[in-house]
Amino acid sequence: MKKFKHFVIGGIENKVFNLILVTVLLLTAAFTAVTYYHSGMLARLAQDSAAQQQAAIAETSGSVMNAVVENSMTRSMELETAVADELFQDLRTQVTILGNSVKRLFEEPGLYARLPYSVPELRRNGELYTQAVFAAGVDPEDAAIADRVGLAANLSELMKSCYRASGAVSSLFIGFPEGAFVITDNRSAAKFDETGALSHYDPSSRFWYKQAVEQRQLIFTDVETDAFTGDVGIVCAMPVYVNDKLVAVVGADLFLSNMRSAVEASDENGGFVFVVNQQGHVVFSPKTEGVFGVRPSSEAIDLRMNENAALASLVQTAMARRTEVRTLSTDEGEYYIIGAPLKTVGWALVSVQDRATVEQPALLMQENFAAIQGESVAAYQRSTKDSRATATVLLVVIMLVMLASALIVGKRIVRPLNSITKRISSLKGENLEFKMEPGDHTGDEIEVLSESFAALSHKTVEYIDQVRTVTAEKERIGTELSLATNIQASMLPHIFPAFPDRPEFDIYASMDPAKEVGGDFYDYFLVDDDHLCMVMADVSGKGVPAALFMMASKIIIQSYSKLGNAPADILAHTNRALCSSNEAEMFVTVWLGILELSTGLLTAANAGHEYPVIRQPGGAFELFKDKHGFVLGGMDGARYRDYSLTLEPGARVFVYTDGVPEATNASEELFGTERMLAALNRSPECCPQDALKNVRAAVDDFVKDAEQFDDLTMLCLEYRGKQKNIS
Repeated sequence: MKKFKHFVIGGIENKVFNLILVTVLLLTAAFTAVTYYHSGMLARLAQDSAAQQQAAIAETSGSVMNAVVENSMTRSMELETAVADELFQDLRTQVTILGNSVKRLFEEPGLYARLPYSVPELRRNGELYTQAVFAAGVDPEDAAIADRVGLAANLSELMKSCYRASGAVSSLFIGFPEGAFVITDNRSAAKFDETGALSHYDPSSRFWYKQAVEQRQLIFTDVETDAFTGDVGIVCAMPVYVNDKLVAVVGADLFLSNMRSAVEASDENGGFVFVVNQQGHVVFSPKTEGVFGVRPSSEAIDLRMNENAALASLVQTAMARRTEVRTLSTDEGEYYIIGAPLKTVGWALVSVQDRATVEQPALLMQENFAAIQGESVAAYQRSTKDSRATATVLLVVIMLVMLASALIVGKRIVRPLNSITKRISSLKGENLEFKMEPGDHTGDEIEVLSESFAALSHKTVEYIDQVRTVTAEKERIGTELSLATNIQASMLPHIFPAFPDRPEFDIYASMDPAKEVGGDFYDYFLVDDDHLCMVMADVSGKGVPAALFMMASKIIIQSYSKLGNAPADILAHTNRALCSSNEAEMFVTVWLGILELSTGLLTAANAGHEYPVIRQPGGAFELFKDKHGFVLGGMDGARYRDYSLTLEPGARVFVYTDGVPEATNASEELFGTERMLAALNRSPECCPQDALKNVRAAVDDFVKDAEQFDDLTMLCLEYRGKQKNIS
């Protein structure tokens, strides 16, 4: 933004002026363009009128024709798919009924008699009855085979009833893994070969049997040739399991001769239908060549993978749902096409209409249409000339008025903004609060801006005061917490070696609080010349309250220990003292042991603390699962038990708080006692200080960058026994 005399280049005033100027220039250019456009419009009026009317008629007739085609093909498709799918749904129902009946029969075979059964007989051809056929090498007299077929004969009437109830089923049958085949139909003659001998039939080798067993569910096969009649049809089959063992595969045939005849007869008036199976192959169609033609299964093409993307997309969609009517271009021509699924078998029915045949009436109507035109050039030219003169005068007047207004409005907008900017620039040092003046009350967005900045500056001043207060308070609290940390650290034994003049033992301990101050503590001291007291404790909670409770607990425990009491008595007295004035309802877990240095006898008691870890000479560090008493401060009158064990020279005792096994990594996984023992046993003969370092290193390696949530406190004692004087 630059100033030049009384003008500010790049300022709001200049921008308002430029906006008005650009607007006027654009209006002038628009008027000129419209004038020239009207001049040439007259010559094109007649031609455009005829073209528009032709386009309107073509569009209207085309949309009407498309709507008629779409409605007709959609209704026809819904009806045809419903009729076709009903055949397959009936087949599924019959097979499901038969499968459930076979399952019940073989789940409790002892409840049913073994009925006699029939074999195919030429004289009974045309009669509906149940027959048994066997695979080559299967002995019908075999007891197991006869038992299965005789048991299945109980379903003969059911199978005949299902056959009669369905007008589409060609046969119902039960195939057994052993090679027996029970079938109900009226074509017994088809079971004999050309010589008149009864044919063998192994159901387990048939495609329907293998497919049903492989998929372990009810299935529909592809179009296949029937083994007995040679007719084209599909099989619906269902495996039957009892106790997860295959006992039979039941099924039914559906011959598709009628469907094939209906599809082949659909080719008339430029339209036809075809059927696509699960593999995308055309199985029925009136066409024998081209993309819609039926091919042998070895040469069949999956239409879902056809190079014609539109056709492939339609077939893929029609497998799942009814499509909308689409247009399709192929080498044979252009078509309207729609498809819908035969959901029961996973096929699709597709209907095709030749586009040229459908659109022929609309084309004839457009060819016979005559253009409608009128002449109005002279009147239009006169009106155009008058309009130019009027518009020119108006534009000049508007330009002058708008430019004057731009200068006035720009100055009015800029004046209060300049005042606000000047006062904002003067804010510095202690004077950081912006205050409104009478000239800021403009009644528009500038007044809102001034009010917002005044409120913001006031809040900023208040915030600065608050930051100063909070910062001072935070520094005070930090100083006090640092002092509390030093006091707490000084209360715990922290000079090592702890007893340099006592060769009978070596001891080392450490505590790393999770916060500035913690609730864990350890202690060790000589009760007398021959007894060493060791304490490991963990107070509930963290921070300053836990630290205060820790100090009180430590002092009480040490006081009672100095009196020569047994560990259980020390814990009992301490519990009583803590419960007497524990309004905060805090508690502490404690392990306390007293070691007789001359004999190695360790007497200890546990108040809800972690198990100690013991290592005898030559052995490994192991958890010593002692009996726990109740936590201290939790319940007045709680009792505790002593237990004893003897430490051999070279033995070690390791005690800790739950912060060690419960150390958590970023994956919320706990460190655990197994990892702790492994860390100790990496160097079981090392001194107590190195033992603690090994555990801490293992914890740090496990936790990595995860935050420490609990105090880490450990103590390790090496008992060396009474040392012999060497002169």
